[in-house]
Amino acid sequence: MVNKKTSEEPKLWELNDVWEMLTDEDKAYIDSNCSVVSFRKNEIVHKEGDVPTHMMMLAKGKLRVYKEGIGNKPQIIRMLKPYDFFAYRAMIANESSNTSVSAFEASVVYMVKKDAFLHVIENNNRFCYQFMVMMARDLGNSDRRTVSLTQKHVRGRLAEALLSLKQNYGLDEDGATISMYMSREDMANLSNMTTANAIRTLSNFVDEEIIALDGRKIKILDEEKLVRISRLG
Repeated sequence: MVNKKTSEEPKLWELNDVWEMLTDEDKAYIDSNCSVVSFRKNEIVHKEGDVPTHMMMLAKGKLRVYKEGIGNKPQIIRMLKPYDFFAYRAMIANESSNTSVSAFEASVVYMVKKDAFLHVIENNNRFCYQFMVMMARDLGNSDRRTVSLTQKHVRGRLAEALLSLKQNYGLDEDGATISMYMSREDMANLSNMTTANAIRTLSNFVDEEIIALDGRKIKILDEEKLVRISRLG
């Protein structure tokens, strides 16, 4: 973990519309209580059970949010993309963190001190409202994902995971390959299945010409069919 804040770093409110609700005084206050930290691939950002000290926003890279399950098997709750907020729920609820976060690849995170963030939440109604809207959307996405992980079959879960990765991270220049490297184990943890099931289902998708595999890169050949499999579960 490397603190890399310099005068060349963009200001926090230049990266996400939520921060546009800050007054000039708020911006100066947040800026004086904000650091920019670099994390190496697989480095832990925070762990389940930690007492939260900062509200965080991913600026560059990719992060995984996960929980340790039975037999210490990690369950990936969600993948974070640039400008996503995290670590705020436990802080607002005055609880310890109930998930862990680690760097899926080299990443840069903006970290706002707890007291500064809560001060702005408590004293800037417009900012508080916008943050509540964002939290409500996150809760809705979480509810939908819970239903998917518990009710869909393996094909539906894997199809949904692939579509989610495409939506979050986009495609390479060929317009079809998901812009990230994803191990079979990570894909399994994201889709709530065993690694063997993930490998088998990916192979089935290849045989059905829905996707193509090139190492850890996944190319979507038939998005309509992938959407249909996701919906049918």
